[in-house]
Amino acid sequence: MPLKIVSTKDAPAAIGPYAQAVRVGNLLFTSGQIPLLPSGELVQGGIEEQTRQVLRNLQAVLAAEGATLRDVVKTTVFLKDMNMFAAFNEVYASYFGEHTPARSTVEVARLPKDVLVEIELIAEIAVENGSY
Repeated sequence: MPLKIVSTKDAPAAIGPYAQAVRVGNLLFTSGQIPLLPSGELVQGGIEEQTRQVLRNLQAVLAAEGATLRDVVKTTVFLKDMNMFAAFNEVYASYFGEHTPARSTVEVARLPKDVLVEIELIAEIAVENGSY
């Protein structure tokens, strides 16, 4: 099955040699998103503000393939400090609502640009007319 590189100007461009996302068939795999504006400027603020921007970025990448957060089946969350988990989780839950994809959350020593949070996801997208 061929791979489709996904890119949108509504999310920050990759800051390295990788794609914003890759689609294969009906699966979309995003690269980790950090709290950058589409312009590439780092969002200031705490875990709540940074989490909101990361989720907005992921929504933009999903939208580029006609998907939403409701299509997400798995997320992986990287936190700078697990003491921020409750505040992170409150924002995360406000975006996903009753839809609760599988999730892993880990604390890491350091993230790109010293941000507080990074999230990657996998979504299942309906294939229309046998194409993607």
